[in-house]
Amino acid sequence: MLTLIEASKLSANAGDLYTATIMELYAKNSEPLRVLPLKNIPGNTYKFNREDELPDVDFRGVNEAWDESTGEVGTMVDTLAIGGGDLDVDKFITATEGMGTRAAQIQMKVKALSLYITKTIIKGDVASNKRSFNGLQVRMTGDQIIKNSTAASGAGLSLKKLDELIDQVDEPTHLFMNKGMRRILTEAARLYTVGGYITYTKDEFGRRVTQYNDLPIIIVDKDNKNMDILPWTEAADSGSSVCASIYCISTSANGVALLQNGDMQVTDLGEIDAEPKYRTRVEWYVGLTVQRELSAARLKNIQNTTPVS
Repeated sequence: MLTLIEASKLSANAGDLYTATIMELYAKNSEPLRVLPLKNIPGNTYKFNREDELPDVDFRGVNEAWDESTGEVGTMVDTLAIGGGDLDVDKFITATEGMGTRAAQIQMKVKALSLYITKTIIKGDVASNKRSFNGLQVRMTGDQIIKNSTAASGAGLSLKKLDELIDQVDEPTHLFMNKGMRRILTEAARLYTVGGYITYTKDEFGRRVTQYNDLPIIIVDKDNKNMDILPWTEAADSGSSVCASIYCISTSANGVALLQNGDMQVTDLGEIDAEPKYRTRVEWYVGLTVQRELSAARLKNIQNTTPVS
């Protein structure tokens, strides 16, 4: 599977520079979209078997028969959603300000869609929006949820609990969090009483990326309405809404991935009949899959306060 950046390079090499540019815009506007791999599927659903229980094994003696045992698997289904919208620009604007104005509006539309899909990756819930897809928060259950604290209003980030979160994920590759949480981790590294292994690298656009224990910290920032996607307003188990969460994911084989049926589309529909406007349609048939149960986990009940070891 390829990421958006890798797919954009293939499109560029094939001569489709327009699609390549649009893909790069999506990745540049959203860190989660930059790192999540793309899985192309036929149709609008993706069915796969998830390992539920391993078969029994044992040793046998000479001339003894094996006891038959078969593992259990569950059939999972993820579906695609249609993300996008139409964008109209009045002919007067293009005539007086140039066609570059229309191109700028297209870039804004792509940015809005990328941020909206980013929010859905984390907070999506088909129970509240049946046209959408379920995000990580809804999908995390049971052992996939770790409590940073059992206090009524949560507590400062515990690095021990963060390490527990990472250990809960098979082949962990990334940590998803807000900017404030990243500041807490860098604060922890400066406190001799807490510690924490912080290093830095660069992404495909040359931007600095913070790493904790060699896992890149992927910032989940604002949505298309400039609202925090991972705000400090999550409710603790029985207390005030003053907490936030960290997600650890694996993007390795059979881990967390974006589903799509074909590349994202930006279609020039030309001048529409009803009004003197040029219309552009932006669409992406996209979804999310968590193929192995322990390819993602959530650490909740974290307050925006001094971290602890």
